[in-house]
Amino acid sequence: MPESLEKIIGYKFANSLLLAEAMTHPSLAYETQRPHFDNQRLEYLGDAVLQLILTDELYQAYPAFGEGRLTKVRSRLVSRDALWKFARQIKLFNFLLLGKGEESSGGKERVSNLADAYEALIGAIYLDGGIEATRTFVLSQCVSAIDEAAHEPDEANPKGRLQELLQAISSSSPQYRILQQEGPDHAKIFEVCVEWSGKLLGCGRGYSKKEAEFEAATQALDDELWNENEKDP
Repeated sequence: MPESLEKIIGYKFANSLLLAEAMTHPSLAYETQRPHFDNQRLEYLGDAVLQLILTDELYQAYPAFGEGRLTKVRSRLVSRDALWKFARQIKLFNFLLLGKGEESSGGKERVSNLADAYEALIGAIYLDGGIEATRTFVLSQCVSAIDEAAHEPDEANPKGRLQELLQAISSSSPQYRILQQEGPDHAKIFEVCVEWSGKLLGCGRGYSKKEAEFEAATQALDDELWNENEKDP
C-alpha cells in the first residue's frame, strides 16, 4: 500500500508509519482500540502547512493582489471541495483505512474523509521531509488550480460576494441554517436557508451543506431582498 501511493505522489517516506497514520481514519482507530493512531493530528498540522505554502505562493505570484483578494483565492484552494478534488487526483480513496461501518456507508468517497486525509498526507510529508518536499508536492498538484482560482470571477463565490454586499450595509454577517436533511448518510440531501438581520434571503438544496449554502447565496444575490429595507417608508 505505501509503495503504490508513494509512487503516485512522487515522494518516498523515510518513516512509513507516518504515511500509515495519515491514511488511518478515526473509525478504524476506534475499532482496533488504537485511539491515538489516526490522522486527526496530522490533519491539523497539514492544514496549517498547506495554508502557509499557498499563502507564500500567492504572495509571490500575484504582487498586484491586495490582502482581500489573496485571502479569497486561498480560501477557494483550501475549501473542502478543492481538497476533495486534489485527493481524488491521486486516488486517495484507494488507500484510506476505514472502520467497517464507515467503509460500508460509502466512507471512501465521502468529501470530508478525503479532504481530511489529504491534509493529513501533507502533514506527514512535512514531518518526514520538511517544508521544501511538502512545497514540491503541493505545487505539483495545485499549480493549475491556483491560476484558475486567481482568475475566477466573484460570481463563482456567491457566499463571499453576499457577505461583502451585506457588510457594506451593516456589520452583521449572513447566517446559514440547515432546514432539513434527508436520505442515507452517503447520499444526503441538505436544504439550507440564509438569513440576515431577521430576514430570510434565500434557500438552496444540495448533496452537501456547502453546495446547499452555495445555492442559497445564489438565490439571495438574485432576489436582493435586503434592498426591501431601504424601500420601506
